[in-house]
Amino acid sequence: MDIVLETADAFFFDHVYAKLFPVPQAVTSLLEVAQPSNELLLSLSKNLSLSYIPSEPYEYTFVSAPTAAYLSTIPRTNIVRQFLSLFFITYAFALFMYFVFSGMSYVFVYDKRNLDHPKYLKNQMRMEIQQALASMPAMALLTVPWFLAEVRGHSVMYWDLNEYGMAYLFLQCPLFILFTDLGIYLIHRGLHHPILYKRLHKPHHKWIVPTPFASLACHPLDGYAQSLPYHIFPFVFPIHKVSYLLLFVNINIWAILIHDGEYLTNNPVINGSACHTLHHLYFNYNYGQFTTLWDRIGGSYRTPEKSLFDEKTKMSAATWKQQASEVERIVKEVENEDDRQYLKGDATETKKEK
Repeated sequence: MDIVLETADAFFFDHVYAKLFPVPQAVTSLLEVAQPSNELLLSLSKNLSLSYIPSEPYEYTFVSAPTAAYLSTIPRTNIVRQFLSLFFITYAFALFMYFVFSGMSYVFVYDKRNLDHPKYLKNQMRMEIQQALASMPAMALLTVPWFLAEVRGHSVMYWDLNEYGMAYLFLQCPLFILFTDLGIYLIHRGLHHPILYKRLHKPHHKWIVPTPFASLACHPLDGYAQSLPYHIFPFVFPIHKVSYLLLFVNINIWAILIHDGEYLTNNPVINGSACHTLHHLYFNYNYGQFTTLWDRIGGSYRTPEKSLFDEKTKMSAATWKQQASEVERIVKEVENEDDRQYLKGDATETKKEK
C-alpha cells in the first residue's frame, strides 16, 4: 500500500494537507522560488516542521514529490495522517470496485432471467446495495490498520526483484491463492456455526439468488473476517508489492464474478460461480473462495448439477422447482423460519427491478 499512498499523496493528499495545515508563509515563499533539495530541507527542518524529506519515509520513491509535499506541518510519516489517508483510499477503492465492476457484471454478464426465480426477493438489488453501503465504512476502518502496518514497514513485502529471485516471483501467486483459500474456507465455515451465523453471516445469506451487487452485501464483521487471510499473507510470506496490489484488485473482482450467476466453467478445481450459487442455495456446501480443494478435503464440496450448464435446463421451471423445494427445507433447518419476502412472480415488481 505504500505505492498507493505515495501516489495518492503526490496527486491529492499533499495538496489537501498543505491547505489544511500550512507551513509559515516565509517557508512557502522560499520553496516556491527554490527547487527543494535535501540540503535545504534538512536545514529548514532544524527549526520548522516540514512535511517531507526525500530520504523518508519509504525505501524508494515511486512518484516524485510535488512542492506541496513540503508545505504542510503534518509530515507524510505522521501516523494519524497515514491512517486517515489510507481510510479514504480504502473506502474510495471499495466504492469504485463495487459500483463499476458489479455494475458492469450486472449489465453485461448477469442472466436477467434470475430475476424471475421463485427465491428472488422483492427489491433485492436495492437491498443488496443498501447493505453494502452500510457495511463498507466499517470494513474500511477495520482494514486500515493492516495497510498502516504495511506502509510503516512491518510486513515482509519487497520491491527489489533480485531479493527473492524470479522463480519465487511466479511461485508467490499460487502460494497466495492456496493460503488465502484455506484461510477463507476455515473462516467461512466457522461463520456457519449457529452462533456466528445468526449474528454475522445471515445477512449475506439473505440473498438466495444473488446478483453481482451481493458481493459486499454482508455484515461488516463478516466481510472483514473473510478478508483477513489477504492481509495476513504479506506478514507471513514475502510478496512483491506490485504483485500484491494486482492480486488484491483481482480478488475483489473475483468476489463479484462468483455472484454473477453465469456458469462459464465446470472445472472441478475452480470454485466458480456455479459452486458459489450452490452455496447460496443450499448453505452448507462450497465454502472456498477460489478452488474446490479445501471443500473436498473437508467433505463440504457439492458438485454443480449438469443442468446448470445447459441453457435449456438451467432456468427451467423444473430446475427452479427443485431448487426452491430444497431451499425451503434447508432454510427451515438453518434458520427455523424464513422471514424473506419473495417476489413470487410479480410481473410488475420484476419489470421495476430490471
